[in-house]
Amino acid sequence: MEVYNATGRRKSSVARVRIKPGSGRITVNNREVLDYFRRETLKMVVNQPFEVTDTLGKFDVVATIHGGGLSGQAGALRLGISRALLVWNPEMRPELKSAGFLTRDPREVERKKYGQPKARKHFQFSKR
Repeated sequence: MEVYNATGRRKSSVARVRIKPGSGRITVNNREVLDYFRRETLKMVVNQPFEVTDTLGKFDVVATIHGGGLSGQAGALRLGISRALLVWNPEMRPELKSAGFLTRDPREVERKKYGQPKARKHFQFSKR
């Protein structure tokens, strides 16, 4: 049985994804995806690559994710699944590409600057 590996990243999250033909079971860090991602929107984000390529329920996914929060982890998992599907069938590239699932979101948290409370927020300025 073939196993297809890929890596997805988003914010500070990294997802190592392995997909293999199966019944559609998704396991994240040894937990079911429904237990790991409680929010409906996050479950939807994870399943998007399968919906776009009409492969929903055809692959078992085993993922190891670390770093970041749940939203970043769901985005990293989506990118990893999309890349793994490409390894399985490169002809899926146009539909995944047009849906925007192959682009790594480059946005990162801006660092806090010294003398300021946050990255862009400033203390109130007093002229006198």
